[in-house]
Amino acid sequence: MTARKTPQTMKPATAAKKLGVYLPATPAEFQDGVVSRDELNALQSDPPEWLRDLRRNGPHPRQVVAAKLGISIGGLTRAGLTDPLTTAEIDTLKSENPDWLQHERATQAEVRRQEADLKQAPR
Repeated sequence: MTARKTPQTMKPATAAKKLGVYLPATPAEFQDGVVSRDELNALQSDPPEWLRDLRRNGPHPRQVVAAKLGISIGGLTRAGLTDPLTTAEIDTLKSENPDWLQHERATQAEVRRQEADLKQAPR
């Protein structure tokens, strides 16, 4: 008797996070089903138009917004940005470069510098 290997599946929220997209902006069939590891790999290697459009224009989830702005998710929270943002909204923030964004970028740069120093410190 040979054991059948069942495909590994994940919830749509997990798949959306791995794809770097905002789940409520995905198509209903993506939100309502389960995603197998093979389907996720296919979406990553050959993304359909809806996925390319979401990645390009948003709305983007918080971790993507933070990365695009060069700050932490905590920095988004401190600034009161709790909703997903589109690429156009992110670009506007970058061009306006408000004081809070400058401060959060400086904080993030300092954290990265400290982490690099810790990695290079002799043990």
